[in-house]
Amino acid sequence: MSNTQSMIFTIYGDYIRHYGNKIWIGSLIRLLKEFGHNEQSVRVAVSRMMKQGWLESEKKGNKSYYFLTTRGEARMEEAAIRIFKLMPNDWDGKWRMLMYTIPEEKRQIRDELRKELLWSGFGSFSNGCWISPNNLEKEVQFLIKKYDIQAYVDFFISEYKGPQANRELVEKSWPLQEIDGKYKEFISTYSEQYIVHQSMMNDGRMTDAECFVERTNLVHEYRKFLFTDPGLPKELLPEIWSGNHAALLFEQYYKLLAQSASRFFEEVFQEDNDMRCKDKEYDADDHPLLMD
Repeated sequence: MSNTQSMIFTIYGDYIRHYGNKIWIGSLIRLLKEFGHNEQSVRVAVSRMMKQGWLESEKKGNKSYYFLTTRGEARMEEAAIRIFKLMPNDWDGKWRMLMYTIPEEKRQIRDELRKELLWSGFGSFSNGCWISPNNLEKEVQFLIKKYDIQAYVDFFISEYKGPQANRELVEKSWPLQEIDGKYKEFISTYSEQYIVHQSMMNDGRMTDAECFVERTNLVHEYRKFLFTDPGLPKELLPEIWSGNHAALLFEQYYKLLAQSASRFFEEVFQEDNDMRCKDKEYDADDHPLLMD
C-alpha cells in the first residue's frame, strides 16, 4: 500500500485542484478508503501536510475542509505541467549553474535545498555545483528567497565550451541509464495492464470506482519520475529514450480511464462539497496539458 500522504498529494494534484482546491475531510477519507487507507492514517497525514505548509483548513458548521496553500497550489501546478508534458522541450543552448557554499551550521537548509534542486531537475555536476539546461531561473530565485541564502550562492547562465561534448556533461550529472531502466519497468508493467483494462472496459466489466483507483495509481506511479527524470531537452537525450514511449503510454492509459474515474470522484465529491467550484474548462478526458 502506498504512503497515505503521498497518495493525498496525487489526489489533490489530479482531481481536487480542479474543484476549487478544497475538500471536506470526510470526502477525502472516503476516496482514500478505495486504496486501503483508514480514517486515522488520513487524518494524521493531513495534519502533517498542514505542518509542512502544503494545506490549510477552515470550518463550516461542524465540518472541516482542507485546501492547498499558495505554496501547495504552485507545486501542484508545476508538477502537473511536468507530468503531462509528453515530449521533451527544445533547448536554447544555455546551461543554468548554481554554486553554493552553505556553512555547516546551516546543514539542514543545505540538505533541503539539495532535495528541492533534484526535484526541479538540477543535476549534481560536482560538490556544491548544480547544473540544468532548462529555464529554471524562477525556481532558483524562489529557493534563494525561501531559504534566505543570498550570501552563500552564485547563479550563472552560460555556454559550455568543452573540452567534452554537452552529452558527456549530462552523463556526469545524471544517471540516464538508471532512469531509462525505470521507464522500461514502467512500460513493461503498464502496457500489459493497459491492454487488460481496455478489454475490460470495452466489455463493461470495470466500475467507475475501479477506474478511479487505476487512474490514480497510474498518475501516482508516473509522477515518481519527477524525482528522478530531470526533463532534459531532446538535444541532450540518447537517440532511443524510453521516457518518450512511457509518456505516450501514460497518455493513452490516462485517457482510457479518465471519464469513468472523474465520474466516481464527482459522485463522492458532490455530496458534501461545492461542485460550483469546478474549473469550467476542466475535462479530464480532454486534458489541456495532454493536448499540448
